[in-house]
Amino acid sequence: MILLDGNSLTLEDVVKVARGYEEVGLSDEGRNQIIKSREIVDKILEQETPVYGISTGFGDFSTIFISKEKREKLQRNLILSHATGVGECLPEDVVRSAMLLRANSLSKGYSGIKLSSVEMLINMLNKRVCPAVPAKGSVGASGDLAPLSHMVLVMLGEGKAFVNGKLMTGAEALAEVGLKPVVLSGKEGLALINGTQIMTAVGCMVWQDAVDLMKTADVAAALCVEALKGTRTAFDSRISLVRAHLGQLATTENLLRLTQDSPIIASHVNCSKVQDAYSLRCVPQVHGASKDALRRAEETLTIEINAATDNPLIMPDTGEAISGGNFHGQPIALVMDYLKLALAELGNISERRTNRLLDAHLSELPPFLTAYPGEDSGLMITQYTAASLVSENKVLVHPASADSIPTSANQEDHVSMGTIAARQAREILENVRYILAIECLAAAQGIDFLAPLAPGVGTGAAHKAIREAVPHLDEDRIPSPDIKAIYDLIANRTMIEKVETAVGTLKIS
Repeated sequence: MILLDGNSLTLEDVVKVARGYEEVGLSDEGRNQIIKSREIVDKILEQETPVYGISTGFGDFSTIFISKEKREKLQRNLILSHATGVGECLPEDVVRSAMLLRANSLSKGYSGIKLSSVEMLINMLNKRVCPAVPAKGSVGASGDLAPLSHMVLVMLGEGKAFVNGKLMTGAEALAEVGLKPVVLSGKEGLALINGTQIMTAVGCMVWQDAVDLMKTADVAAALCVEALKGTRTAFDSRISLVRAHLGQLATTENLLRLTQDSPIIASHVNCSKVQDAYSLRCVPQVHGASKDALRRAEETLTIEINAATDNPLIMPDTGEAISGGNFHGQPIALVMDYLKLALAELGNISERRTNRLLDAHLSELPPFLTAYPGEDSGLMITQYTAASLVSENKVLVHPASADSIPTSANQEDHVSMGTIAARQAREILENVRYILAIECLAAAQGIDFLAPLAPGVGTGAAHKAIREAVPHLDEDRIPSPDIKAIYDLIANRTMIEKVETAVGTLKIS
């Protein structure tokens, strides 16, 4: 069980809960911090002094004082009115991650929520009640108001949720698992939705998948080096040491280990070729820079998952309620835009390597990797698909955080669009999985044509994994199922696990 205290959650913990259904609880420290914070809010509620979101309206309505008898209704109305999300629902792992992150932030003791409300959120998580949360509708400041409101609706017995894969009303979902709806009191609605947990949840899932994707990109590149009879000279560790970027160093080590003891490479060690094209020679520099971007995203996400991000914040040492802007998603927005570019670049260089494999003028392999050119098209059109995905990524990679549209009658006049950036990062990652799958398909075909020469230790394990899923292309057949089969090897980690069994854990930094 993972115990929440608002300070010690890790990205690995988030993945365990979101995808592995690890149970969650409150630590004694977290419980005490929630209780102490709530006691301060209860005192504020007894006063007639205007305090934002507790005894006033929200946004541009912050100047309107709310009387004591209407403050419960104020919090309920906040959730109902802010549930304006549209589009397809966010995936279950993202919603579970967001629920965990919100509970952890609340347990930090700066939000003034009731203990029973936090326990309700955790109970829903443990009983696998997954609110149906539309993906679109957040501008990434004032928190992820719309999507988080859809999450909280289910706590009230409203909205919709999935239980065991079945969509039902919020009231039905709670009854299905033996829970009763909560009634929100002063500050609680605001505490639950005024945060960055949706964009951060998407970011956490992208981070986890990007770790595997970057390892896969190194495997795909190593397969290409083998198939194109490239040299390992450019991967000499001394080259990377004199530049010393951590990602480049990691990539260099990965490529050397993957191609170790390669009969293919040994067969042309004394050839006349001086150096390879950039898409082979500069893999450490390009892939390495993407790994460095991932590390920056990891640093930001690790801070954010243990942050208090609502407003106002309740200061436990002084009893003050202080208005600020921790709900603004700019830190996540910027690193998600950075990660978008880092992921897209992996796809850009991968497609160029695929193109070299298919072009007989560059590859010294059969044209389009078919034994029957003209009669068969071979893998010709797979490069078209990769090019299409690369082009799509070039549109998606435009920085979402460069945009801002004022909201709430210009009271909220600069927003981050961080949730859009995070969703785009996830979409780009999916496209790059397919681009790498196409590269692996072509590289495996190219290696087949070099038989009886065999690839290295790691590339040999990758080639074997690919061939167990997809047979050699003897004659033209429908390529889409082959691409999807290799995509699955990437997405479910099968290929990486087999490669790492052969050469050890591949490095990210």
